[in-house]
Amino acid sequence: MSGEEILVCAVQLGDNFCLYFAGLECDAFCKEKILHRVLRNVNSQLLVVRPDLNVAAFEDVTDQEMKSGNGMHFNIHCYKTTTPSAGMPVAFSVQVEDKSYYMCCEKECGKMIVRFREGEVPKEIPGESNVIFFKKMFTSCSSKAFKFEYSLEQGMFLAFEEEGCLRKLILKKLSREDEVDETTKISF
Repeated sequence: MSGEEILVCAVQLGDNFCLYFAGLECDAFCKEKILHRVLRNVNSQLLVVRPDLNVAAFEDVTDQEMKSGNGMHFNIHCYKTTTPSAGMPVAFSVQVEDKSYYMCCEKECGKMIVRFREGEVPKEIPGESNVIFFKKMFTSCSSKAFKFEYSLEQGMFLAFEEEGCLRKLILKKLSREDEVDETTKISF
């Protein structure tokens, strides 16, 4: 609890004797803007979502494949927040053929997994959500590179992990927030 005082003015007494105030911000995430970007890893590979194979991985992509853009052109949904120190809250969605998919994290066999589910990202998120990540600068000298921390588990960041010939999108635990781990570096 903070010792800070906030002056509020009651506006209306509603049904069931609920008191309404003006000028207060809610703690919900409210969509502010949408950026359209491709996401690249440290090797300049593009993140490609393949829902039919239930995989998202960083791949070398030809110019022809990039023009089709299938599963590569992301919408980054930026939300307003009342706690900007955590980073910019964002959610990711992507179009594959005629369907829209959003990124979320789910626990499976005791491990957090990145998934893409069919559907739309909500305009407002009333509280905690498994679709929100906090966008943070990767390093202070790199303005186009970021890392994305999962909102429900501090220290867990989007990253890639080599699995055979794939560089799969995963959540990775970092021991310190200021740790520089190239697998968590994502550029627009």
